[in-house]
Amino acid sequence: MKTPDYYLPIMPYLVIKDTARFITFLKNVFNATEQYAGKRDDGTVMHAEFSIGKAVVMFTEATDTYPPFPAGMFVMVESADDLYAKGLAHGGTSLQEPGDREYGRSAGFADPFGNQWWVTQRRLS
Repeated sequence: MKTPDYYLPIMPYLVIKDTARFITFLKNVFNATEQYAGKRDDGTVMHAEFSIGKAVVMFTEATDTYPPFPAGMFVMVESADDLYAKGLAHGGTSLQEPGDREYGRSAGFADPFGNQWWVTQRRLS
């Protein structure tokens, strides 16, 4: 199977309640950019794709048939401290304060939609 150049072989697919707020969160915290957003007749998101760096996060608006389904994401970042602070400033809750670990500086927060974001900056050594 050949993966299109604009996708990675594995991408998260989230089912979100209130995708409009989730899009704002992605843009404000991760500087995410919209690649695609298809809407249903009622204006809700049927399928959306937002890029964070080279990665793509796909999601849809939760429905009675497909209830919210949160997930955990691991994101390599330039500054774990800065991204952790942005996540909390935009409604996230702390899961793990920034700290130095064997693999780099890392932190974790949950977004207002129940997803967990584990951010790590590579150790320079």
